[in-house]
Amino acid sequence: MQEQIQYAKKVTVKDKPVVKLSDQEISQIDHEVSLVPYKKAAVIEALKIVQKHRGWVSDECVEAIGQHLDMSAAEVDSVATFYNLIFRKPVGRNVILLCDSISCYVMGYKKLQVVLQERLGIRFGETTSDNRFTLLPNCCLGCCDHAPAMMINEDLHKDLKEEDLDKILERYQ
Repeated sequence: MQEQIQYAKKVTVKDKPVVKLSDQEISQIDHEVSLVPYKKAAVIEALKIVQKHRGWVSDECVEAIGQHLDMSAAEVDSVATFYNLIFRKPVGRNVILLCDSISCYVMGYKKLQVVLQERLGIRFGETTSDNRFTLLPNCCLGCCDHAPAMMINEDLHKDLKEEDLDKILERYQ
């Protein structure tokens, strides 16, 4: 008990690191703001812009976006965490979204999930040790007539078969 008290006395709260949006990010966000009736309406686009530049959206970036759009960090975070394609932690260079909709499930999603996890050595939500891939489930990629499907970055792969996976993965460095 005494050790815990000593430890608590030693801990000091320091200011969080201040992250500023780049001039390019600000310019792109301001363009989006010009297209909507009020600043807050551009929050999704602002999150996408920051993610495009940085790969993901850190807590500090959430605060910076909030300051720029006259929103609280909590308001920005509530939007960021609602959308599954806004990444709130670092991801690999290539993000694999494996569709787990009912159509994909019926057409063999589960087998593809197992094979991908074995090939990559990771589970859903994890990134490979070489930072090459992050594997995430996705509730629908909108191509139920071509199930099972996955998306890597912006490339849609449909009518997937287990034997297709190695060839597809090789294309992404």
